[in-house]
Amino acid sequence: MSDIVIKPTTKTQIKTERPRLHKVILVNDDYTPREFVVMVLKAEFRMSEDQALRVMMTAHRRGACVVAVYTKDVAEARATNATDAGRKLGYPLLFTTEPEE
Repeated sequence: MSDIVIKPTTKTQIKTERPRLHKVILVNDDYTPREFVVMVLKAEFRMSEDQALRVMMTAHRRGACVVAVYTKDVAEARATNATDAGRKLGYPLLFTTEPEE
């Protein structure tokens, strides 16, 4: 009989999950000028004039509109920057974020 002990080797596989995505939502208000909203959408979310107009009008008609989807940090930073742009000029412009389902 030999004294050789064979141990099974185990491989640990690290499963990386994709980060949960968050939606940036434009909330409609009746005070911020449409041209300003379009300007902010173009500047902060790199939209074309047509895209920005469509998003702004959708938010206007429905009360809110998903602008874009990013990782949590990026979504929060862009929403804050866009909201702050309106606040600096005294507009109640509001962008929020929420996790994507």
